[in-house]
Amino acid sequence: MGETLIRRDVWLEPIDSRMLRRPAADWDEMRQRFADGKGRPVLLDQERARRIAAEHPAIVRAVLGDADRCIAGERAYFGYPSVNIGRFIDWSYDPITDFRWPEATSGRIDHQEAVSDPKWIWELNRLQHLPVLAQAWLFTGESHYAETAFEHLDSWLDQNPAATATMWRSPFEVGLRAISVAVALQGLRNSPAMTTQRYRRAVRMLDASARHCWHNRSRFSSANNHLVGELTGLVTVHLLFPELAAPAALKRRAITALSAAADQLILPDGAGAEQSISYQIFTAELFAILVALWRLCGDQVPARIAAALERSTRYLVSLVGSHDPDPRYGDDDDGFALRLGAEPKRTVRAHFGIVAATTGHESAARYGEMTPAAAWVAAALGTPLRAIGAGTGLDGADSSMYAPSGGLVVLRPGRNRLTMDVGPLGYLSTAAHGHADALAVTLSDRDGEIIVDPGTGSYCMNPDWRTVHRGTRAHPTVCVDDVNQSVIGGPFYWRRHATTTVRSVDLERGVVDAEHDGYRRLDDPVTHRRWLIAPPGDTTVIVVDLLDGKRTHGIAVSWPVHPALDWLPTQDGHMVSRDGVPVLQLCYAATTPVETGQVRGDTDSGLGWWSDRLEGRVPAWLLTARTGAGLPVALLSLLHTVDSGLIALPEITRSGEVLAVSWSQDGIRRALTIDTSRSGAVATVSCPSIVSSARGW
Repeated sequence: MGETLIRRDVWLEPIDSRMLRRPAADWDEMRQRFADGKGRPVLLDQERARRIAAEHPAIVRAVLGDADRCIAGERAYFGYPSVNIGRFIDWSYDPITDFRWPEATSGRIDHQEAVSDPKWIWELNRLQHLPVLAQAWLFTGESHYAETAFEHLDSWLDQNPAATATMWRSPFEVGLRAISVAVALQGLRNSPAMTTQRYRRAVRMLDASARHCWHNRSRFSSANNHLVGELTGLVTVHLLFPELAAPAALKRRAITALSAAADQLILPDGAGAEQSISYQIFTAELFAILVALWRLCGDQVPARIAAALERSTRYLVSLVGSHDPDPRYGDDDDGFALRLGAEPKRTVRAHFGIVAATTGHESAARYGEMTPAAAWVAAALGTPLRAIGAGTGLDGADSSMYAPSGGLVVLRPGRNRLTMDVGPLGYLSTAAHGHADALAVTLSDRDGEIIVDPGTGSYCMNPDWRTVHRGTRAHPTVCVDDVNQSVIGGPFYWRRHATTTVRSVDLERGVVDAEHDGYRRLDDPVTHRRWLIAPPGDTTVIVVDLLDGKRTHGIAVSWPVHPALDWLPTQDGHMVSRDGVPVLQLCYAATTPVETGQVRGDTDSGLGWWSDRLEGRVPAWLLTARTGAGLPVALLSLLHTVDSGLIALPEITRSGEVLAVSWSQDGIRRALTIDTSRSGAVATVSCPSIVSSARGW
């Protein structure tokens, strides 16, 4: 193999004597040691495959089905339709847009100028299907699975020499691909299709990948989950191929950098610094891969990485508990650190299964679920997971929670879950994966989500979707003058950040009081302050928004609901239903006249959509209450879960520093006051009088 430049034109692909720690090493001998699993951790193994097949036949059937689809050429990524790329794959061709990525030095390719989505071609070239084919061979012994895996790897190596084409442009993509190829090779190590020539060629690519990941690693404002993916790829190559000199020489510095990233990306309270559940899970699973491999080696797990995985799990358990759906906030690109199953997305409970298998975490096991990844790790480490998921769906005492570093409050008044975002926009100066949703409130019940985050929409292919889905108007918070709280500077860059100040969080009383300064940049500076009041055991949640300024502004309170939900008009707002059964009554009032509105699937404004998959969206109702008046103005939203009675006659008034809120419920007038001069000063007012409910919905 000739000398091939790697990115900066300073890293030549070395000859074997420089690449290997033992210059005179014999490749036949090295391949045999790899096949025997000597001197390295082993994850995918024939004996373990037999045990998994006996204990989890449904998992095996799903993996085999996915492997068969791969062999048939079927691929489905993100929200794009399934396509067939054929048996002989052109790894630079995107059939979705009929675009072929150029053959050029990777540094000369500007993926942002292409008509094709780079995410699609990168996903294809992560080669995350190879471990699936490896498992299929281990489960069945059928040679066509192994032969197809090697045919795909051979053709990929033919078409993508180091540092050429878009497949080598991002060290992050290089790192993730290295993880998949390394694990797949190990699963196929005893296949007759694994020749010494193939082994040598793949190992040389992995060596180039590891060096590329280090020397082009993400730094400064880009040092987010990308850095963890790059360095995890490097360390994985070292652990599975310890004969390689460069990864061995770089491992200590890589582990030091990973430990620092663990401290930075998983905050002290366990929340993800990137303000994205999806990227928190992704980052934690990269750490889990390394923890599993270190434990299989008998190596000591770096304390800071182990601690980060523990606190991340503790935080996520507090969000979903025994029955709650996955929380959603920030970006979500459906990414897998290592894909061993057929599932299209990684859920929080599937993540728990992997963590439980890796560390034995009791709560993760109690609320997790079994997946192929969890089954393999548990089999390798001998982790007992017979009771996995035993606590899911049970009526339990899931408690409220406040994560001050991440800025999320979880309130559980009764059987429902409320969240309120009181945290930063995102991570570092770019806040790349954060959304302009300060003070957003979501609601779910035992049957699913009700008030929702709108999801990600798009990264590259639909810029208008990207703008709306990360913008304020689409989120369950307040938008002033139809502008975002924070200022967009680019698809993954916020030029100006709204800053949230938490005045008070009282979990026992169910009261949150916070404000943000995002609209202080307006010609007439506006401060948005929100109170979330959800007394334990109460079926009515009170949300009060105070907009403080001097001039006239347009104010909109948004309540996006899940696409499975519908609504009917009421005297004072909206009645939301699921399958024809009312689940939420929304009532509004303000210190100025208020108008209700609703939009669904509007292509002009981009509002009224919900995105569960990147580059995919479906229509969903966005319910609103609007007012336009001179500030200050206060708005009241009552969220009544309809399992007992109805509410009516909402009212909010302001006298000096005091806001007075009242409404009728089952013929009884209820009331509270808020002293805005003090933090968290919410007081219930006794109103025993019976009132008419003629204005009910």
